[in-house]
Amino acid sequence: MSTETSPPADTATSETEPEVIVRRAGRLGHLILNRPKALNSLTWNMVVTVRDTLEAWRDDDSVTTVLVSGAGEKGLCAGGDVVEVYRYALDGRPEAADSFFGDEYTMNALIADYPKPYVAFMDGMVLGGGVGISAHGSHRIVTERTRLGMPETGIGFFPDVGGAWLLSRAPAGFGIHLALTSAHITGADAVALGFADTWIRSDQLPDLARALETTDADAAIDAVASTPDPAPLLKHGRWIESCYAEPSAESIVAALQSDGDAAAAEAAAQIRGKSPTSVKIALEHVRRSSQLVSVQEVLEVDARLAYHLVRGHDMIEGIRAQLVDKDRNPQWEPPTLEEVRSEDVATVFTPKEHS
Repeated sequence: MSTETSPPADTATSETEPEVIVRRAGRLGHLILNRPKALNSLTWNMVVTVRDTLEAWRDDDSVTTVLVSGAGEKGLCAGGDVVEVYRYALDGRPEAADSFFGDEYTMNALIADYPKPYVAFMDGMVLGGGVGISAHGSHRIVTERTRLGMPETGIGFFPDVGGAWLLSRAPAGFGIHLALTSAHITGADAVALGFADTWIRSDQLPDLARALETTDADAAIDAVASTPDPAPLLKHGRWIESCYAEPSAESIVAALQSDGDAAAAEAAAQIRGKSPTSVKIALEHVRRSSQLVSVQEVLEVDARLAYHLVRGHDMIEGIRAQLVDKDRNPQWEPPTLEEVRSEDVATVFTPKEHS
């Protein structure tokens, strides 16, 4: 089997408009994701640039703090560029997708274990891979504009980039709710559920970035930190805790439908619209991740799941329907939760094949 271990040349960054702006100012190393028209979605080259820059700065004593932010007005990052993965699969090159995910998960692990303050401006859209490049950092900043989510079940995938580590450690039921429904949450929710540390107003971000050039990260952040408004998702804690404690995806949906709360019924409808296979894999992954001891262990499982799903039906069909043809009408196989066999879910957790 042939393998690809580096991004293809045709995705190389333009010298005049780099996909990641690498900037040094004072004591600060600043990484700016720079694809604003694509909501800063991560290409393979962006992943490699971020990974290699973090590796270089780790042992550079002149860099005492790292900052990651997104260009444009819409957000930090809307996820990985899965259309790139879709094309690899259609071209019969799933090994390229394996390498893409391998580099991304290596970057996520590096962030989780980074020895210097890693500050992430989680402003605007922070979805999927955007969570992976930010929420494993040491200093996670959200704002009134933050909309954070793990939307993978809607494209036939699963919450990857170490997201299951965070989801599994959210208060009872909330992580499973986010994993299965692909719901977006606010910055206040993100702090309450453990995805972020500090809430500030978005108009303070430029001043904070400048302060980080000369000031200790903790002191600079403390100077602008605010108390967020009450987290809106927490008011649904009753049905979230009870319904998502059900043992299976089918019984979770049934409990949501019969609860009597309109928001619970809406959650059931959302789950029913996702890939049934992905919903069951996501549920199992979050629950298994609660027993693992590190982000790195979760990322190892992520690589295993990604290997299998790239070679399956629903991920390719989901990306086609949501992001390529945009007909929003994916034809899942199988089409219902009841038809997804437990042995098929167990299979994707088995070790990857080698050749």
